[in-house]
Amino acid sequence: MAIFIDYDLCTGCKRCEKICPYNGIEVKDGKAVVNERCTSCGVCIDNCPENAISSDIKEKEVPDFRDRKGIWVFAEQADGVMAKVTKELLGLGQSLAKDLNQELSAVLLGNNVGHLIEELQKYGAQRVYLAQHELLSVYQTNPYTKVISEIILHNKPSIFIIGATPIGRDLAPRISMRLNLGLTADCTELSIDQEDGLLLQTRPAFGGNLMATIKTAYSRPQMATVRPGVMESKKIGTSSNCEVIHVDSSLTKEDVVTRVLEFVGEKKKVVSLNDAKVIVAGGRGVGSEEGLKPLFELAEALGAEVAGTRIVIEEGWLPVERQVGQTGQTVRPELYVACGISGAIQHRAGMLGSRYVIAINKDERAPIFEAADWGIVGDLHEVVPTLTNAILNRKGK
Repeated sequence: MAIFIDYDLCTGCKRCEKICPYNGIEVKDGKAVVNERCTSCGVCIDNCPENAISSDIKEKEVPDFRDRKGIWVFAEQADGVMAKVTKELLGLGQSLAKDLNQELSAVLLGNNVGHLIEELQKYGAQRVYLAQHELLSVYQTNPYTKVISEIILHNKPSIFIIGATPIGRDLAPRISMRLNLGLTADCTELSIDQEDGLLLQTRPAFGGNLMATIKTAYSRPQMATVRPGVMESKKIGTSSNCEVIHVDSSLTKEDVVTRVLEFVGEKKKVVSLNDAKVIVAGGRGVGSEEGLKPLFELAEALGAEVAGTRIVIEEGWLPVERQVGQTGQTVRPELYVACGISGAIQHRAGMLGSRYVIAINKDERAPIFEAADWGIVGDLHEVVPTLTNAILNRKGK
């Protein structure tokens, strides 16, 4: 595959040289020349005003996927308790299923987990693929991958969504590799393209400096993992019939290459930002660990939790479990108070699900104000204590 230049048509305008993202084409002696850095991406072809650039690259034909239907959600559970992210993904799945006029299904694996079907139904599942086996009692990569892959091959869904949890991040790429599927990881938004019906998968890219929207046109199901806390769980208003399909697994002991010897429980973290109704968060503008003191006072007055951006965590001013953002937690509180936070896209990715946002920053041009419902331009060390006093006075304290 190569890029060709028609020198009779080329005028040496240098447009191709400027547009090439890889510096793979340059103008010499008044004519465009392709060099070794060219990746044959074709950007120059579309931008040549003289139609002097061509290629022998043939556009890949999209297979006929009209027989692939249904939105599937992996119903993650542990010890018979449904993971919160499963309910969130079913809420998202309801919207996708409505847009495509297709059924929403859950894939449930485990042993003695049939009681979870009613809960899945309450959150919108119209069908449940249930695989129960003693070798599925606890999550292990190989048996879960084998069973789910077999279910996909036999039932041909259009979309398969998995939570970006430790389990989901292990399972999704294994299924993707085994079935030769595309996979978009750590999505913060999923929607349907109204023109072609493809899944639009949005995730942070280039270190979180921009958001990329990806389509998977050449394989089915379209697979994505979604960060916990990003989507909203939705119970359906009326109960409807839920079809249960019992899957006969062909698992054998040879499919399990590891053996679980012991579970060592992690000590429960004191902070639970995912459950907080109100969060007071600090950024670089707090200045120091001492500078966080007014935020804790405001949080106490509001009955809130205190959180921070990555710089606050890296400086050691707050523990890592209090970090909000792309590399921290994704939260959906009723109220998010951003104090001294510039609002880089990495941080906004973790708090845009907040119902209301109040931003306090000295820089009136800070990006955080674009995401705020109310903005206060001022020094947080003056504004925050004033807010705290006002709240306490209102409470009569």
